[in-house]
Amino acid sequence: MGKKVTVVGAGFYGSTTAQRLAEYDIFETVVLTDIVEGKPEGLALDLNQSRPIEGFETKVVGATTGPNGEGYEAIEGSDVVVITAGLPRKPGMSRMDLLGVNAKIVRQVAENVAKYAPNAVVIVVSNPLDEMTALAQIATQFPKNRVLGQAGMLDSARFTNNVAEELKVPVSSVKTLTLGSHGDTMVPVPSKSTVNGKPVAELLPADKVEELVTRTRNGGAEVVALLKTGSAYYAPSAAAARMARAVAEDSGAVMPVCAWVDGEYGISGVYLGVEAEIGAQGVKRVVETDLTESELAGLKEAAEAVRAKQADVASL
Repeated sequence: MGKKVTVVGAGFYGSTTAQRLAEYDIFETVVLTDIVEGKPEGLALDLNQSRPIEGFETKVVGATTGPNGEGYEAIEGSDVVVITAGLPRKPGMSRMDLLGVNAKIVRQVAENVAKYAPNAVVIVVSNPLDEMTALAQIATQFPKNRVLGQAGMLDSARFTNNVAEELKVPVSSVKTLTLGSHGDTMVPVPSKSTVNGKPVAELLPADKVEELVTRTRNGGAEVVALLKTGSAYYAPSAAAARMARAVAEDSGAVMPVCAWVDGEYGISGVYLGVEAEIGAQGVKRVVETDLTESELAGLKEAAEAVRAKQADVASL
């Protein structure tokens, strides 16, 4: 114990992430911050009152933050900071539509994280994900291994769920993988996707696999369209919380995340969805997996698409 984790942004995504982190009961403190006065304090009080029922001791602390960094002293000494701050998508919006408005928010948050939690590992979940991860690293000036983004965990979970429902099998029997960007250039990896160890390609016709891949790629938009207001948060928060836990426990778990790639797969100098070993310093190493020629081509294409956008964020 003694570990401290901060979740910036107390919307549905942030508050659910804070709840999951608290219920793990591996942290001494979970800090939840927001710019809406009283909201994080109210949610923290509510979460603390659930402790006797759920049986965890982690203390949840709420802190309202101001436009000039007021309130950020509450995050001091955090081991992990999860940045969920920013606007969610509305129906019909792409993740890229959020670029300008969320860039300002994420830059300000990142600068305050650097000031008050200079040794933290930062997990970014704000959209557009790949670009905001790059921006957070630029704004904090942290080593690139200590800034990573949550994408592949969620996308792989969606792919797994889609396959399990299609084949009417338990989700535990399905393993899938998605790489690339969190969005249009997502690269699901059917060659690494299995059901009880059997390749998905042997169990489903190619056009059905392609259909499930497309549904996975549009997974967030599908939820947004149904909700009408707001976007997904149960599955995304589960993914972010698991990543934070891997950092806190220095577990070395291999997870698909948005990480800095420098030479792996013949790709360099870009934040991209890859598998990585996660520990106390963030990304211990990027794990290269054998890809088919078309999967590798897709990953390189995603890298170039993301690289062009990431070059733009430095000025935002």
